[in-house]
Formats: sequence, C-alpha cells, structure tokens
Amino acid sequence: MSQDSKKTFSPIEVQLEAGKQYYWCTCGRSQSQPFCDGSHKNTAFTPKALSVNENKSAWLCTCKKTGNAPFCDGTHNKL
Repeated sequence: MSQDSKKTFSPIEVQLEAGKQYYWCTCGRSQSQPFCDGSHKNTAFTPKALSVNENKSAWLCTCKKTGNAPFCDGTHNKL
C-alpha cells in the first residue's frame, strides 16, 4: 500500500455541533469525507445519520471498516 493510500484511511477529526444532523459516508466515494455528498447514488450504500447532545470533537473513520461506526477504532492500522 502506498503512503498516499494510508492517508486516505486515516481518521478525520471533526467538530460536531449539538443537535445538528450529520451523515457519515459509508461508501467511501464522497469527496467530502468523512461526510456524505450523495456519491452513493445508484449503489447499495446509504449514509449513517449522526447527531450529538453536546458540542464535541470526534475522530471519524474513513476506512469504513470500524466496528464502532462512524467513529474510528483503529482498524485502519491493520489494513
């Protein structure tokens, strides 16, 4: 795997706002990672809805293999 590929799978830190609805990309095609931009259209994928009760920072998965979606659990280190 090239160094560029590993960067693609690194989690992305985001600032989440309380009460705001987010949609995490599950297909990996979005140009707005880690969030959905509709690129899954005509595929079997659907985005995962996410909201939080308080403003907070979170590391969201981009490898799409996490066992704790949408949050990173380090699985990308094993790919």
